[in-house]
Amino acid sequence: MENSDFQALPDSGVRKLYPYQEQAIHAIVNKLDQNADDFKLLYQLPTGGGKTIVFAEIARHLIQNKNKRVLILTHRVELLAQTSNRLNDISVKNFIINSEIKKIENQHDYPCFVAMVETLNNRLMEDDHFLENIGLVIVDEAHNNSFRKIFQYFRHCALLGVTATPLSSNKSLPLKGNYNELVCGDSISTLIECGYLCEPSTYTYDVNLGSLKVGINGDYTVSSSERLYSGYDMQFKLISAYKERGVGKKTLIFNPGIQVSWLVYDFFKEAGIQNVKHLDSTFGEKERREVLEWFRSTPDAVLTSVGILTTGFDEPSVEIIILNRATRSLTLYHQMIGRGSRVLPNKKAFTIIDLGNNVHRFGLWEQAIDWPDVFKNPDKYLEQEYFDEIERQREMTYNMPEEMRARFANSLDLLEFPVVEMYEEFLSMGIKPNRIIDDCIINHAEIIKLNAKDFEEAKEMQILLQDSIKHRLKLYTSCLSKSTKNYFNWLLETYNRKLRNSIRIIVED
Repeated sequence: MENSDFQALPDSGVRKLYPYQEQAIHAIVNKLDQNADDFKLLYQLPTGGGKTIVFAEIARHLIQNKNKRVLILTHRVELLAQTSNRLNDISVKNFIINSEIKKIENQHDYPCFVAMVETLNNRLMEDDHFLENIGLVIVDEAHNNSFRKIFQYFRHCALLGVTATPLSSNKSLPLKGNYNELVCGDSISTLIECGYLCEPSTYTYDVNLGSLKVGINGDYTVSSSERLYSGYDMQFKLISAYKERGVGKKTLIFNPGIQVSWLVYDFFKEAGIQNVKHLDSTFGEKERREVLEWFRSTPDAVLTSVGILTTGFDEPSVEIIILNRATRSLTLYHQMIGRGSRVLPNKKAFTIIDLGNNVHRFGLWEQAIDWPDVFKNPDKYLEQEYFDEIERQREMTYNMPEEMRARFANSLDLLEFPVVEMYEEFLSMGIKPNRIIDDCIINHAEIIKLNAKDFEEAKEMQILLQDSIKHRLKLYTSCLSKSTKNYFNWLLETYNRKLRNSIRIIVED
């Protein structure tokens, strides 16, 4: 730190830097000073930690003390305005390069440029002198691969990438291929402990993801995700979780697709929750602005969306984050949850509701991650087998959530059913294993009978037991050598039909 001549921003109308931000700026400035002019550095800081504040100060320092011109790249319009506003706050004169800019008159009058990556790339393809004499390129959300195309025009510049998750989603394009070194900021848990991020409370609701398919990008496909999350049992699980944890609080719901998000909107309306709106990427700029303004000004607002609010959206008053989707992207997982982590004078905590087994896959959001290892060895965090094994292990174990166990308080001793042990015992005795299914149905019917007052409540309890049913069937089919997904789906449909008939008889009697 002693080698740096960085000077913190003097006291003014702008909020003073937090100590961890000053430390990060010192560390980054030192790295840039100590290495060649074309050194490529990647900086990691959790969502909500103030990455924009940090790199804006670095830009200010290099402009004022090193006489360097700075280019800041972003991939979202919202981030463009947010970055420019922050630079203006600290008196850094900057020029915005958006789709309307065809030529920069007197570009040497500006020490700093903020550009949309696609727009700047198009201009540089037409004229590689469109922007000249840049000393440092700063890349916001550096894990996004869209920036790579532009690096060829700035080979001799220093490069500073900033991200909460230094992991490229493309296995063949690792970040270590573009950056020489990673500098990590304070961890999520440290920022929480010091009061800079909100304290999370996480609630998981087990979901059977056996029907999901993995696409070429390594994540679950939208089509298979929409089929799963459009189902009544998933919609019921969502509304139950919200009523349990989120009523009256500002809530942001992330869904796998537009169709599901609209279904969520309709389902909430039907459930009597009126302060709900839907937002997706097809909305025009005016309509989108109106929805977000409504969300900001409505204390108990519920906003159901797709991927549009994972970056470039900053609404600190969000109290509940609902992951109504599954993802295999560590980056997306952190981006979604980070939307609720910002602190306000009257907000020091927030709630995470996970309906996609994401916590099982990645660990708690605040759990420590070895980011240097992620940076150096990204492959193991992207391998399909890695996630498949996690999912397989999860599916072989099922623990009914405590809040759900309370609904079955009269039959807790019946909830555990030894499927694998019975399968092996039946085989040794020469009994057909499919008798296990009949015994399971009898067991579930008895559980419902002991807890339901009438047939309507019994039907509701059957929905609540879907994860238990799917878990037992997963164990049963895993014992069969030639089991297929089609067989599992047929088995599940048959099981539910027989169980419904059984509870109608025993409850109405």
